[in-house]
Amino acid sequence: MVTQTTDSRDEDRTVKLAEHLAFSRSFQPLFNEGMAMVDETAAYLDGEGRGEAKRLTRSGATLYAAESMRLTTRLMQVASWLLLQRAANQGDMSRSQVEAEKVKVRLEGLGTAKDSPQYLDLPERFRDLVERAIKLERRIAMLDREIYGSATVPEESTETKNPVGQQIDLLKTAFHG
Repeated sequence: MVTQTTDSRDEDRTVKLAEHLAFSRSFQPLFNEGMAMVDETAAYLDGEGRGEAKRLTRSGATLYAAESMRLTTRLMQVASWLLLQRAANQGDMSRSQVEAEKVKVRLEGLGTAKDSPQYLDLPERFRDLVERAIKLERRIAMLDREIYGSATVPEESTETKNPVGQQIDLLKTAFHG
């Protein structure tokens, strides 16, 4: 017969796989994937995407502009989370510092225009970037919930006065600026 002990020492040794991933060398591929997605999206939107957007109808161009803002915001949130995790991995920030800063990061908070009738009129490469960014954001949000649990947002932070300013502050913190 096998006996199990459930004293507090055993509970302290429980390994959370998500936490292990985020705070180990195996985090690097996820970090690389996220940052490559940011670079790829920026290059597309500054290059080929501009030309493709000019060929859209007025309503298509409006949808493209709105969706590209959501896409860049989504990727800024993902990049912010990844940079915080990397700072923790490298010992530049403690876990408690990361937890304090990550409340500024909003994962899975943005909608999408996928249900819009004009969505399929958007360039295929652009739609692919949107889909991939959503999937990456969901993976990171799931990882975040596994590591930190469900976040409760303090009342004062529910009113976002300047989300761009918050992102800049978060990036400065991640880069010790």
